[in-house]
Amino acid sequence: MYSSPFHAAGGRRKLFRNFRDPMKKIVRSLMLVSLVAFTGALFAQTPPLPPKPQTPPKPVPTIPQTPIPPAPQPNAQAWVLMDYANGQILASSNMDQRRAPASLTKIMTEYVVNAELASGKIHMDDKVHISEHAWRAGGAGTDGSTSFLKLNSDVPLKDLLYGMIIQSGNDAAIALAEHVAGSEQAFAQMMNAYAQRLGMTGTHFINASGYPAPDHYSTAHDIAILSRALIKHFPEEYKISKIKAFEWNGITQHNRNTLLWTDPTVDGIKTGSTKEAGYCLAASALRDGMRLIAVTMGGPDMNAATTGDEALLNWGFNFYRTHDLYKAGQVLATPRLWKGQADTLELGIADDASVTIPRGRYDQLQATLEIPQRLVAPFKQGQQVGTLKVTFDGKPLVTEPLVVLKDAPQGGFFKRLWDAILLWFHHGNGTTTTPAPTVSVSPAASVAPPATAK
Repeated sequence: MYSSPFHAAGGRRKLFRNFRDPMKKIVRSLMLVSLVAFTGALFAQTPPLPPKPQTPPKPVPTIPQTPIPPAPQPNAQAWVLMDYANGQILASSNMDQRRAPASLTKIMTEYVVNAELASGKIHMDDKVHISEHAWRAGGAGTDGSTSFLKLNSDVPLKDLLYGMIIQSGNDAAIALAEHVAGSEQAFAQMMNAYAQRLGMTGTHFINASGYPAPDHYSTAHDIAILSRALIKHFPEEYKISKIKAFEWNGITQHNRNTLLWTDPTVDGIKTGSTKEAGYCLAASALRDGMRLIAVTMGGPDMNAATTGDEALLNWGFNFYRTHDLYKAGQVLATPRLWKGQADTLELGIADDASVTIPRGRYDQLQATLEIPQRLVAPFKQGQQVGTLKVTFDGKPLVTEPLVVLKDAPQGGFFKRLWDAILLWFHHGNGTTTTPAPTVSVSPAASVAPPATAK
């Protein structure tokens, strides 16, 4: 069929319009998308507004260190002030001088009796026979302190313990010694064995009461060591020391430690006096979680001993503070362990570590861990592999063994073989020193993250 040119041209124009209109729409859409993208990019590249200026903090005034006056000087031949938590000596004079301890001896008698009670060898309700020796050497016919026990009577052990501690009864001390060891002489040997175990290097006992004897002596330092052990090992029995009065045989006697009346923080420990020993007092007080022990020996009278101990305690509490640093079993370091099942070794200390330092000078403490550079399994729990050292103002305060906290057995064959290869490239067989975990400046213990020594 024939088609004219006009019809063909009209068809082409219609086809072109049908193609052109969608293209316009596409071009307009692309232009719109490009404009939006450009605008977004423009805003995205616009820098944010600067933050509002902050008000500078107010300057904090520098607080000068509190000056510490010299320690009091008690009117006594020998004295010492000790911190209970760590045994640190805060002040002393002639503390290792051997002196007659008088009835401070009974602190050791109490310690031995408490140890025997704890072991189950004797009991508080035991009936203790009052022998002629106890009656004659420590009874009412002597010029020493007595609980007025009757000859050949049988007295509950608990009452004898109260009589010895509160009334300072010599007859009660001797009766207790005979009940525990069969004789006072045998009991004195037990006292000396315990003294040696506690580290009382300047002490030797002949009897249980403190009656003067040529080879019966102790030191202010040793009495403080003993007092600390008594409080630590037998805290419930120690509470007897703060009881102010006790009645036996119809006679009420008051505790001779008058600080129990004048200072409510004082809760012990023992007085003592003879012509040879002079007047002696071991006292302890607990204030705000901190405990101190003061011992004076060889004073001219009991008032001098009391005021001396009181002054030492007040001075210590006013100008010193005890800080708990690390707890027993706390992980202090996790150094690399070679040829073990684990890749690290957990290290800590077996006993709590604390220090007593002048108030406001905590920042002068430095704690370090000394650990061998190469630790190869196996290790047993409790095995020492390093040392924790704490110094204050450059002076050593704490040196504690750094021990393995749990067993670290060897790894498998391939683990050991691989670590043996790596050890060829690991140089150093000496000891590395790293900072120990930091702790809070509060007296409470702080759990800090472990230090890693490699």
